[in-house]
Order: sequence, then structure tokens, then C-alpha cells
Amino acid sequence: MTALVICHFVLAACARPLARWLGARAFVVLALPPAATTCWAFAQWDTAASGDSVTWSWNWIPAYDVSVALRLDALAELMVLLAAGVGTLVLLYCASYFSDDTPQLAGFAGNLLAFAGAMLALVLSDDLITLYVFWELTTVFSYLLIGFDSEQRHSRRSALQALTVTTLGGLAMLIGFLIIGQTAGTYRISEILADPPRTSLAVSVAVVLILCGALSKSAIWPFSLWLPNAMAAPTPVSAYLHAAAMVKAGVYLVARLAPGFADVPVWRPVVMVLGAATMLLGGWRALRLNDLKLVLAYGTVSQLGFLTLLAGVGNRDAALAAAVMILGHALFKAPLFLVTGIVDHAAGTRDLRRLSGVGRSLPYVCAVAVTAAASMAALPPLLGFAAKEAAFDALLHGDTADRWALGITVAGSILTVAYTVRFVWGAFWRKPGVADTPVHRVSLSFLAPPALLAACGLVLGPGVGWTDRLLSAYADVFPAPAHPYHLALWHGWGTALLLSAVATAGGAVLFAVRGQVVRLSRRIAWPTADSVFGHLLLGLERLSLQITGFVQRGSLSVYLATTLLVMLAGQLTVLGVDRPWHGAAAPRLWDVPLQGAVAALTCAAALSCLTVRRRMKAVVLAGLTGYGAALLFVVQGAPDLALTQFCVETVSMIVFVLVLRRMPVHFQESVSSWRRAVRIPVALAAAATLSVVVWVAAAARTAEPAGAAMVEETAHHGLKDVVATILVDLRAWDTMGESAVLAAAAIGVTSLIYLHRRAEGDPAPPPETRRHTAWSVAAPPLTGVPHGDEGAPERSWLAAGSTLAPEHRSLVFEVVARLLFHPILVLSVYLLFCAENMPGGGFVAGLVAGVALITRYLAGGRFELAEAAPLQPGLFTGLGLFLSTGVALLGLADGTVLHAWTHHGHLPLIGDYHFGTPVIFDCGVYLLVLGVVLDIVRALGAKVDRQIERAAAVQATTTGPAPGPAAPETGGTAP
Repeated sequence: MTALVICHFVLAACARPLARWLGARAFVVLALPPAATTCWAFAQWDTAASGDSVTWSWNWIPAYDVSVALRLDALAELMVLLAAGVGTLVLLYCASYFSDDTPQLAGFAGNLLAFAGAMLALVLSDDLITLYVFWELTTVFSYLLIGFDSEQRHSRRSALQALTVTTLGGLAMLIGFLIIGQTAGTYRISEILADPPRTSLAVSVAVVLILCGALSKSAIWPFSLWLPNAMAAPTPVSAYLHAAAMVKAGVYLVARLAPGFADVPVWRPVVMVLGAATMLLGGWRALRLNDLKLVLAYGTVSQLGFLTLLAGVGNRDAALAAAVMILGHALFKAPLFLVTGIVDHAAGTRDLRRLSGVGRSLPYVCAVAVTAAASMAALPPLLGFAAKEAAFDALLHGDTADRWALGITVAGSILTVAYTVRFVWGAFWRKPGVADTPVHRVSLSFLAPPALLAACGLVLGPGVGWTDRLLSAYADVFPAPAHPYHLALWHGWGTALLLSAVATAGGAVLFAVRGQVVRLSRRIAWPTADSVFGHLLLGLERLSLQITGFVQRGSLSVYLATTLLVMLAGQLTVLGVDRPWHGAAAPRLWDVPLQGAVAALTCAAALSCLTVRRRMKAVVLAGLTGYGAALLFVVQGAPDLALTQFCVETVSMIVFVLVLRRMPVHFQESVSSWRRAVRIPVALAAAATLSVVVWVAAAARTAEPAGAAMVEETAHHGLKDVVATILVDLRAWDTMGESAVLAAAAIGVTSLIYLHRRAEGDPAPPPETRRHTAWSVAAPPLTGVPHGDEGAPERSWLAAGSTLAPEHRSLVFEVVARLLFHPILVLSVYLLFCAENMPGGGFVAGLVAGVALITRYLAGGRFELAEAAPLQPGLFTGLGLFLSTGVALLGLADGTVLHAWTHHGHLPLIGDYHFGTPVIFDCGVYLLVLGVVLDIVRALGAKVDRQIERAAAVQATTTGPAPGPAAPETGGTAP
């Protein structure tokens, strides 16, 4: 099972090269995984029909009893045959439906096959969390397939609408799954159904939430609005997703859970009422539409309501009827969608008012459509008739609610017959006053998939008994009635046959008076669900804009005050109610007086920030507070934390300086006296509250500290630095997550900067300004300075020193930068590899290496930085993430992620050594941090440099060159 699922996704990933080499014929190759799955499912027929199952599982999250579990039983066998069998034929159909030059063909092919794989895994899942994962994968792939023609606004809107509705339902379903899993003590579906949890308020809420997900997926009212709009997708998508696969997922979930939860009081009212309403509303709407696909779409909504009603009734015969109806619906609705695509291809339209005489021009297509439509109308001897008979009989022998449902089902069946006849008439009949529609010939390969599906519906009508053993294996999980129903085409004269005749005759009468029906339908029509959805979205957007305008004032001080006030309200409420300070040890002012002195100096620096007006002074004072915190770490005996804090504070101050170059020198915001009177109490209250919370949290410890155990574990591995070992081994998951967040944040910041730069439309610099910085461009030629042979040859300490004007160069800084660059890099490598036994680590080492590159940039500008680090920052970031993730996945070889290995060896002259995977992990962190620092410096520094250069270039071109001797091309002055 797992190999078949994986094959779908692997081959889907290869869809692009296949489509490039084979064009539309790539669909034939992509049909191999679902074809193999179909063959495998047929091979398991006897196993499933005998009541046995095929299982496979892998512990995914053992601590929470979550596993990737697959199980093939009778119901899963039916769904696998539909998902894989119909999927195979749809993929073969695509080879004729699309041309080699269809835009985005490769992406569509890959998404369609990946959807088939996700659907296969969904129906095989025997774990609630696994089912949810693949449930959402089908949602994502359906979004991509519906929005295939992304250039059309309607396609984008339809895809987004389907995604919104089904995702919201899926989230509600996830909450229900979690409640059921916790209540039952397991997430394994087969175990939950074998011993369902007792009915309680929590279980009832969980059932409603799960039904929200199932009903939204199967387009049951009030969630039915997305399915008709999804007809914007290509016809193969409609035939597969909206007839045989995706929309059946909700019905499948109802059928799967009904044996365990049909007795919950809220189950039957929700399922039966909404299912019946959907059957009537969908069928009634289908009678007045003119697009063939929309007629089938609303007919599908109606049929899905019927299927949901049957699957949720909760007795053995209704479950059997639901199973055979699921099979019959796929075998008549999928070929009808495929035939609609053929008609659209051949005639160039799907409007039944413009189609005329197509049946005579395309007799074989018409024959396939009539066969499938007869099954949908439940005419004998097709499978649809046998399935409808089973449904009528099951509801007829049920309780009072079932008999009410029977009446609604008969009314819905009348509508089904009416819109079925209208579909066939509109697509193929010759209409008076309408010229015959010109069509082109249809190839046999194009017609073969729908013809095969329609033939299956024809053969399985008389042969429906062949499926009785398999489908009864599912139905028998319900309590058996005194006289269980068995599938057969003919059950003799009876009430069920009479109801079928009434439905057929009533549908024929409705079609005969179709003109009056259409006028009546339009006269009493309610606002469409799509219109209501659009107005709801518009109202939500307006409300969000008003709230955003009220809350987002553009003032950082207001945002900070709001955050602090919310925090104060919450913390003070908790402190006032719980009074957690009772019994807590009294806080000490300090352990040693030096701590108090450093803390006082740090507070003085923080308070001094309130009095300065210059931005640079504020940055320096804020940096001093960070250095003060680092000194506290030193005094406390935490050199690792102190080293990290020093490096972070240094890099942060440099970034601030880079930004401040293009900002006003003084703060522009003027603070009134009343604002200051409000801010000061809020700030003091927040500081005091946080101090109390920290004290209470530290004093609330009841368990033994974990420090001793971590020291012992670290020593057991022959290491000394506990902090570094925690970061790269004991808590490596946290480090990897924080590294990913750091990379994402850096990429986001720099992307915004570069996007802003592109939006500005920066013109290319004039030729005379290239390879010169703003200082060399803006500087006028110096007089009295020796030129040519008059001066002694000048020593350049920097690789890009020629881009700087002499009056803007600092020889001492250049020499210091050149001399310290390599020692700092060596220091960073030392800090990286000494982390096992001494303070250091990949994070600190990466920051130190970044400081070395920043020094080169400050000394020589962006050209010097490019010379010092010619590689792109993204290479370092990506390589770092690759190393860290690779080490994490390497641990799976021993059964767990991030499992650590250590190699011990001996080298001549060096002696014994050991090298472990945590070191490689730390190297990944080193490269990632270095890439992030380099990326930020290049983005902020280079952007500001370019702004200065652009302004200087404009000034130079408008005022003209200053008089004076021209400087040599490689000199430091501007031309």
C-alpha cells in the first residue's frame, strides 16, 4: 500500500520532464500508478469481501499515539477501486483532451496525479491525524486544479472559494478528531469504531465538528456553493474530483464513522435533514440552468445529498444502499462529465440552447451519454436502478424519520429524472428553430474512457449481485435486521418498484412542462449562495478595514502601550486571583555586590535613553543596556550566554548604524506632557509586574532542577560545555526550528528591501559612476595633490580601496580591518569547534564571522564586502539549513530524528580525536547565521549606498564636473 501511494507522488514530481518530452502523451505514463493500484485492489477483493483487512502502520508520534496507519477493508476497497480506476481513465482521457502546447500542462498533470495519490491515502487511512493530513492535501491539490486557468479571474475566485470553504470545514473537523481521539484514548479509527466512546457533551460537539468537515467537503447545504463554481476547472477535473473522488471524501467519512456514532443524538438530524435539503435544492436548481456542466454540477450536489442521507441513516440496509449508490454514482456521473468535455471540444460550446443535432453527428458519443444518463435516472437494467431500489427499500422499512426521508428521496428522484432528460435533450436532440451545430470527429481514444465507465454501469446492473459480497461486508458492521437486504436487479413487484415508476413518470412530466418550471423556478428563486458568500466576504473585508484603521494608527508607541496594557491586565488578573507569592522565598537583591553595580549602570543607561534627542545616542545607550545584561551573565558565571549577548548586541548596533545613515539625526516625534504622563506609569507598571512575575515563576519550582541531569549526560559523552550540548544535541529540535525562523525572518526583511528597490525603478548608474562609491562620485577633484609620476606609489590595504575618495578613507581603519579580518575568521572557526568543551558554538561563531565581514564593509564599502564575500548570502543560508536538516534526517537510520553519532579515531601528531554529528549540525548553524548577517548587511548597507550614489550621480550630472586635473582611472578621486 505504501509503495503505491509513494509512487503517485514520485511520478507526479516527474511530470514536468515527462510533459516536456512527451507532451500530452505524458498522461499515459502518469496513468501507470493508479492503474497498478486498481490491479492491486482487484487482487485484494476476496480478502476484503470476506471481512478481513490488509494493514500497515508506522509510529509517527509515539508519545501521542499518532501513527501513519493504512487499512484496506470492504469500504476502503470500494473507494480505492473508484479513486484509482476512474483516475486511470481520466488520465488517459487527458491525453486526448489536452494538446501538446497547452499552457501549464506539466503542472496540471503533476497536480492531478498527486491528488490521486492523496485521495488513495485518505481512503486507506486508519488514523484520524493521518486522515486529516491527506484530507488537507486533497484540498490543496484541488485548489491548484480548479485554478488551472489562473489568468481568468473566475478561475482564481472559484479556486479560492473552494479552498476557503473546505479548509474551514477541515479545521473544524481536526478539532473534532482531537476531541474524539482524547476521549477514546486512541486515534486509530478501527479501534474507535470497535469500542466507541460513550455519548457525552464532548462527543456530541466532536461529532458536529467532524460533520462540518465532511459536509463541506461533499458540498452539502449550506456548504454547497463551492462545487458549481468549481466547474471553472477543466472537464477532467470535474469528472474525477467532483464525481468520483474529492466530493466522495465527505460521504466516505460519514459512511466510515456511522457504525460508531450514528447513535449519537445529533448525528441523524444533522445528516438526514441537510442531506435531504441538499437533494431537493440541487435538483431544483439544475432544472433552470443552460450550461451542461452546471446542470451536472447541481445534479452532483443533489446526488451527494442523497448519498449523505443514506450513509448517515445508521442501519445495515441503508449502509448497503449507500455503498452501491456510491459505486453507481461514480459510474454514471464521471462519464457524463467526460462526454460534456467531448461535446465542448467538438462543438465549441456547452450551452444547451445553442446545441442542436449533435446526437446525429456524434452517434457513439450520444449512445455513451444516454447509457450513463439512464443509470442516473435509475432506469432498468442499469446499476443506478438497482441502487435506487435498494435505497427505497431500506428507507421504506425504517422508522418514522426514515419514511419522511423516503418521501423526500422520491421527490428528489423526480427532479433527478427531469434534469437528466433535460441534459440529454439539450446536448444531443435536434431543436426546432435551431440550426444543427457543426462538430468535428471524435477519436476512439477520446471516447474510450467514458464508454468504458458507462459500460461498467450497464454490465453491473444485471450483475449487481457480484458486488453484494463485498458491499455487504461493510454493511454487516451494523446490527443485522431480521431479513437483510441483498443486492439484485429484480426483487419482484413491490412498493420500491412502484416508487421508482412514480419517480420516472414524475420526472417525465416535469420535463414536459419545463418552460413553466423554469419560469416558476426563477420567480421564487432565493439569492444564490455564491452571492451571499460574496456579500459576506465584502462585509468582512470592510469590517477588517475599519478595525485596522481604528487599531493600526501608525504609532509604535501606541502599539507598544497596547501590548503592555493587555499584558498588564492578564498578569494582574492572574496575580490577584491566584496570589502565587504566598510561600515563595523572598527575592535577594544580589548574590554579589558587583551584580548590583552592573544592574545599576544598566538601568542608568536605559533611563538615559529617555532624555536624548539624537538617534545615534539612543542607539548607543540601548546597546549599553545589552552589554550590561552580558556583564550580568559574566558575573553570574554564564560565559556562553555572555559571549552570545556581546556578539548579538554588536551586530545589532552595527545594523542600527547602517539604517541611521539615511534617517534624520534627531527624533521627529514630539511628545506632549499628557502623553508622557500616561506613558511613564504604564512603563513603570509593566516593569514592576514583569519583575514580580519573574520572581514568582522562579520561586514556583517544585521539581528538582534538570541541570544536574544534563551535566551528567554531557559528561557521559565526554563533553564539558553543557550549554552547547543542549543546543546541538539534547534540544536540537528547538535549535533547528529557531534556525529556520531566523532564516525566514532574514529572507523576509531583505526581500521587502529589494522589492522596494525594484518598485522605485532605480535607473542604471551613469558609466562614469560605476565601480565608485558615493564618496568618490560626490567628492570634487583635489587641488595641490600630486598626480601621475609626481607622487610615490600608493599601497592599497583593501581589495576595493580604489573605489574610495582619499578624503573619505581612514588609513588606520583600513590597516586594522585588513590585519584583523583573517584572525577574526580563525577565531570564529575556533569558537565553532571548541564548543564541546569551552564557550562557543555555531551561533556565536557565525556572528563573529559576520563581524569580520562587517569590518571589511565599514572600511571599504559594498565593493569591499563583495570582494571579501564573493558568494551569495543565500548560498550560506541554504547550505546551513541543508546541513542541519540532513543531520536531523540522518538520525532516522537509527529510528529517530536527530539521533547523534560519534566517531572516535587516532591521527599521527594529533592523537586521539572524536567527531560527532552535533558538530556537523553546529556547522549548519554557523553557515546559516553567517548567511543571515551577510544578507542583512548587503541589503541594508548596499541599499543605503546605492541611494547615496544615485543622489550623488544626479548631482554630478546636473552641476557638471568641478574644474581641476582629472584623476587617473584607478585613483581614489572622481572623474
